[in-house]
Amino acid sequence: MCSNYEFPTRTALTLLDVNEDQLDLDLKSHVYPGYHAPIIMRGFDLDVAKLGMLPSWVKDLRFSKNTYNARTETVAEKPSFRHAWKYSKFCLVPVQEFYEPKYIDGKSHWYTIKREDGQPFTVAGIYDDAVINGQKVRSFSMLTINSDHHPFMKQFHAPSDEKRSIIVIPEKYRKDWLNADHDHAHEYFLEMPNEFVTYPRDQK
Repeated sequence: MCSNYEFPTRTALTLLDVNEDQLDLDLKSHVYPGYHAPIIMRGFDLDVAKLGMLPSWVKDLRFSKNTYNARTETVAEKPSFRHAWKYSKFCLVPVQEFYEPKYIDGKSHWYTIKREDGQPFTVAGIYDDAVINGQKVRSFSMLTINSDHHPFMKQFHAPSDEKRSIIVIPEKYRKDWLNADHDHAHEYFLEMPNEFVTYPRDQK
């Protein structure tokens, strides 16, 4: 699971081939559920959406605090996600680093996870649009897969919890993911690659 992360700086975003005339983002770079953040759409256009899916039937923006991650095993059936999934509304979430808790001596400690080379990366996401209080709102969720046996990701979260991981979409598959349909999306449910490292959140 991933409940908070840092999106790349303007300079780093250019490394992801997004349209540069859309890079002036006046947003908090540390993103939590309910915050707005950049997402990459088809054609590599940059858009802004709220983290946490808001399906069309929702009337309260606070709902997004419960839908920031979508499990690949159930995304097609869950009411919050099934419309976006049915219509293959896929996006990429640009990330510089993200944060997960690791339990040490029974206590949770937050850890930073990032690429070893410090480069930004992209995460598989789905998005949808809703009208809430008379205003159109675009929102998104990050897809997750089981990582109980992943040598790196299994170290995070409480010992009794199922281990989950976001899905990093490599550069060579970014265009394919954005143009995929839900029948073939599973081809991109890739495990976390080897080039990621972790260290305590407060370590500079």
